[in-house]
Amino acid sequence: MNMHNVVLGPSGTTADDVLAVARGTARVELSQQALAAIAASRAVVDALAAKPDPVYGVSTGFGALAVMHIGPDLRAQLQRSIVRSHAAGMGPRVEREVVRALMFLRLKTLASGHTGVRPVVAETLAALLNAGITPVVHEYGSLGCSGDLAPLSHCALTLMGEGSAEGPDGVVRPSAELLAEHGIEPVELREKEGLALLNGTDGMLGMLLMACADLARLFTSADITAALTLEALLGTDKVLAPELHAIRPHPGQAASAENMRRVLAGSGLTGHHQSGFAGESAAPRVQDAYSVRCAPQVAGAGRDTLAHARLVAERELAAAVDNPVVLPDGRVESNGNFHGAPVGYVLDFLAIATADLGSIAERRTDRLLDKNRSHGLPPFLADDPGVDSGLMIAQYTQAALVSENKRLATPASADSIPSSAMQEDHVSMGWSAARKLRHSVDNLARILAVELVAATRAIELREHAGTGLTAAPASRAVLAAAREAGVQGPGEDRFLAPDLAAAEAFVRSGALVRAAESVTGPLA
Repeated sequence: MNMHNVVLGPSGTTADDVLAVARGTARVELSQQALAAIAASRAVVDALAAKPDPVYGVSTGFGALAVMHIGPDLRAQLQRSIVRSHAAGMGPRVEREVVRALMFLRLKTLASGHTGVRPVVAETLAALLNAGITPVVHEYGSLGCSGDLAPLSHCALTLMGEGSAEGPDGVVRPSAELLAEHGIEPVELREKEGLALLNGTDGMLGMLLMACADLARLFTSADITAALTLEALLGTDKVLAPELHAIRPHPGQAASAENMRRVLAGSGLTGHHQSGFAGESAAPRVQDAYSVRCAPQVAGAGRDTLAHARLVAERELAAAVDNPVVLPDGRVESNGNFHGAPVGYVLDFLAIATADLGSIAERRTDRLLDKNRSHGLPPFLADDPGVDSGLMIAQYTQAALVSENKRLATPASADSIPSSAMQEDHVSMGWSAARKLRHSVDNLARILAVELVAATRAIELREHAGTGLTAAPASRAVLAAAREAGVQGPGEDRFLAPDLAAAEAFVRSGALVRAAESVTGPLA
């Protein structure tokens, strides 16, 4: 990823900036406009704090305790207490890239000038990111409403010099030690500041943005593996003709069909579905099976789902999520913008699309391995069927991943559980939706890797059958790159897990797409 300085202003940031900070080492700066906006909103909070009237988050307790008035002498303790008590996460540690996205997106909202924190709070949060200090955040603790509370609280705890964090060397140490080592002064929180650090959809949004980036690559990868399978099964590419997709004008469908058509350009293996070629005993096919023929329709629907998710993510990136917020006219108002429903819904929607894309890829793989449906290929693509099992159990692994993704497609956002003595009586579960989508996306990369292994092996078997027919130039480029990356071809049975791991890395890294594009040019 291209590294650069990310300058945060009051108007927000971009998805590319989030990825550059979360997954890379891009440095974060606050613009002068952001610092001015932060200072202006702080002046409003300071003025309210000096008055006797109770203001939520400034001079009251939180949640169901918002009716409790807190005097000036206890307000610093109030802000420390909310961070300490809310840092109640449990379970495994959350990935470094997720925590960095969480911190950066919270900083983005602080820079909007709607939260009422002092500039030093935002500057210190930026310093943590630039120093590579990553707070220890746990899997469980967010209901996706009132913000990703426990995850953000663990980040705020490090800002205060408390709790534990991972240093740039990957070693977890006390936060106070890491801050001192990097010359960062812990923040003594004042009115409103503890609350402002906790109230946001930042974790679920960060995971949505990373999932969108990963899925964009995987949808293209799925078009390529589908094309390879079509070719290996001697299918027809006539179904990919642009005029057929123009009469059902879903943009994602047209894009997927065009990708497949370009990958298959110049193939000598396609178009034999009606010829009885390769010694198949069944009658010539009139049409290919749905998993092959409808590949653009399924992947295309996923692409359109992704486009909608990106639209929601862009809107959320432009938002300033906090409660209460400082408005431009100086009012400080309570609101419900921290509710994660908009983000949670699309996270779940993407999990459905991811599960279905994996499902159709597995059906294509199974067809390649079944001698009754593979049109002349050996059973399980084995070298000596009976002695060798070929890719039989690779498909089992793929099927297990597909079934898990079906379970992960159950929407988290359809659930809700009341909390905070019924004050927070409806929640989004958006964090949970994001966590399961990450697993689903990881599984999809593995599912496509298995199809890649099967399709490339099948294409080589076709070419070695002595017919003189060869695969498309783009397919040949993919096959060569996969072999160079450690994905071995046909032969007697061997330890298969390393091949599958190499194929997964090949897909996940984008090397599969780059190999095809070396012939086709940029694919959608």
